[in-house]
Amino acid sequence: MVDHTTVLIAGAGPAGLVLGNLLRAAGISTLIVERASREQVQTRARAGFLGPNSARILVQHGLGAGMLHKGRSHGVCAFRGEDGEFELDYAALGQGEVHTVYPQQDLVTDLLAEYLDRGGDIRFGAAVTGVDSGTATIRYRDEQGEDVVTGRFLAGCDGSNGVTRQAVPADLCSRHTQDHGVSWLAVLAEAPQSMAAVTYAIHDDGFAGHMARSPEVTRYYLQVPLGDDPEAWTDERIWAALDTRMRTDEFGQLKQGPIIERRIVRLRSEVVDPIQHDRLFLVGDAASLISPSAAKGANLAIMEAEVLASALISALHRDDERPLAAYSRTCLPRVWRAQEFSRWMIDLLHTQDDDFRRALRRARLHSLRDCRAHQNFFAEHYVGI
Repeated sequence: MVDHTTVLIAGAGPAGLVLGNLLRAAGISTLIVERASREQVQTRARAGFLGPNSARILVQHGLGAGMLHKGRSHGVCAFRGEDGEFELDYAALGQGEVHTVYPQQDLVTDLLAEYLDRGGDIRFGAAVTGVDSGTATIRYRDEQGEDVVTGRFLAGCDGSNGVTRQAVPADLCSRHTQDHGVSWLAVLAEAPQSMAAVTYAIHDDGFAGHMARSPEVTRYYLQVPLGDDPEAWTDERIWAALDTRMRTDEFGQLKQGPIIERRIVRLRSEVVDPIQHDRLFLVGDAASLISPSAAKGANLAIMEAEVLASALISALHRDDERPLAAYSRTCLPRVWRAQEFSRWMIDLLHTQDDDFRRALRRARLHSLRDCRAHQNFFAEHYVGI
């Protein structure tokens, strides 16, 4: 017997869970199919910076209690380089808008609990093996074998390597891709933050970044050669590289602790256009993969989930499918603006191979330090979608 629901959702990350919660709150039946186990979903350490639009969506729809209780506001970032350090109070420069630091695994745990409390249905350990966008059908495999579920609409929230993206025919869409030629070693350290602000360090050895995640855990990034093995980076090697690139002899020592996670992140960008086909709508990384250089990925996913939820509610409650037809046109301009700023940050932060581009990077940093118009541009785009 084939199960049927109103909206099928592939993937239980922030995109799928926000979408599921907004639809459940509107009385729309949903089913989420998720490849990983519940434990894996709730412990995946990913993004931690929520922009003001994401915070608004979560609070407005009753999904922000955990964030409001445990999240921390950040409105200042710092840049270190060969010419010293400067801070940008982007909250004061802009319209008082800040980031809320709230680890993604905590947000997902909140969203999942709320979704289940609202009567949502979710199947963990279910690997999607096929999608039919015309009939809004998912085929999946779990411990019991193969199964099929159908809906009136299908939301692809299963990431850039998921099955749903492939269901948009290649001859009916454009797939824009860009490999930025940069890799980061993403590190979680069981150590308190060493600086009050998010800090970007520019060094001839490569970029280093410091981002607080919680009072006990700090995220660091190190630019590493393409193809590096994360296991080759011992704790001692990581802290030595951070000391050098963060210029701790000049600005003070880092608070060290055990490294509890290390993985390689290849900075790549992908955009599918359009992000809808028949009854299928792509959300989050399934629609557009963005480099982590500007902390936009989770924020784009939440924005798209709200747009799609509103469009689906209009179609199902008011028999008006015009917002659904406009889903790609509504979301993609914001996606491309985020991609442009992400690329701008990549050029600002990373070591270049030639003297000319290194000099341009230094000039850009000087302008960001001294030019109010440049600072205003940064403030607006750093927090916005």
